[in-house]
Amino acid sequence: MASVPEQETVTLLAQVPVFEPLTPTELGRIAEVAVPRTFPAGQVIFHEGDASDTCYVVRQGHARAIREHSDGRSITLANFGPGDIFGELAMFDEERRSATVEAIDELGAIALLGADMRRLLREHAEIALKLIVALGRRLRQTNERLSRQSFQTVQSRVATVLSQLVGEARAEGAGERDVLLKCTQADVAKLAGSSRESASRFLAVLERAGVVSQGRGKLVVHDPEALSGYVF
Repeated sequence: MASVPEQETVTLLAQVPVFEPLTPTELGRIAEVAVPRTFPAGQVIFHEGDASDTCYVVRQGHARAIREHSDGRSITLANFGPGDIFGELAMFDEERRSATVEAIDELGAIALLGADMRRLLREHAEIALKLIVALGRRLRQTNERLSRQSFQTVQSRVATVLSQLVGEARAEGAGERDVLLKCTQADVAKLAGSSRESASRFLAVLERAGVVSQGRGKLVVHDPEALSGYVF
């Protein structure tokens, strides 16, 4: 893949919550070691259990993190779009990957090699401190989200997932209504941590209410604001 202009990389890094506390000069140091990468749709970027040697920031396209159970079932832990980072713990250690990440569509990203980042962190303690604080904040937010989900019904979890997907689509230019989501019932169920059957039943309720409509491999959320009425 052709190189990405350094200023473009700095602008991208500034959008990533983990890097938000950094100054333009500090972001420039990270941009200097960034390597552009592309992945075709469906390609696995890394597998659960692989050694952690690189983290990635999405420039274009989408990816998802999944975990598979011994009985063959899988659950989608998160979706990633432009400005999102994944595999970020590779900046600090070489522990095994906790999930598999695969490209949903053609994915353009910048790769940050763990060895390069650890060298930067050793040389610039202020960058290390800011990243540790930012990652700690992200961990707390994740724990709070998981705690809320543990008390939610399937209906509430599915509505929450749809709201999150709408927010991501709007960040990429979608309008206030009739928001197209390129996902299946199975994708929604995995993100909500429910069975496909349970998610399907609730999506049918939303469709009868005119909140969504379903098609092959896609959902259209006609009235995103109505979803809040199903979240408890």
